Amino acid sequence: MIQATELDLVITRTLRVPPAAIWKAWSDPAHLQHWWCPKPWTTEVLAYDLRPGGAFHTRMSGPDGEVSDNPGSFLVVEPGARLVFTSALAADWRPAVDSWMPMTACIDIAPDGAGGTRYTATVLHRDLAGREQHEQMGFYDGWGVCIDQLEAYAAGLR
Repeated sequence: MIQATELDLVITRTLRVPPAAIWKAWSDPAHLQHWWCPKPWTTEVLAYDLRPGGAFHTRMSGPDGEVSDNPGSFLVVEPGARLVFTSALAADWRPAVDSWMPMTACIDIAPDGAGGTRYTATVLHRDLAGREQHEQMGFYDGWGVCIDQLEAYAAGLR
């Protein structure tokens, strides 16, 4: 797990589903699209190459026609335990063009000892301004809703 600093936003939760189900929901784009953004928004997975340097590109659409295009790439893939992805790089380590908010997200998945999962999302930002902007946009509420949706969805994947 990464050591967070003042530039980072962190959410840790204990989920009532096993790590294998959480990993399954994260590692298959057919599953990811069901929980990755707060409803009533929807997620379209445009690219998902689950390997270091592989593309991770989603487009989120809101109920009033809003669109959030999110190209990026995976940096670390440790099956069942950890995913790290970034918006600062595109596929195959190419610098991202037009990344409106460069960030790196570390998703850590671990058994909690009671059959559930200790889930931690740490989002790293370039500077305090980026961190503050992300927090003011509703990071904790938005990512919190997604984690709730992940838990509910993954419960059906056991």
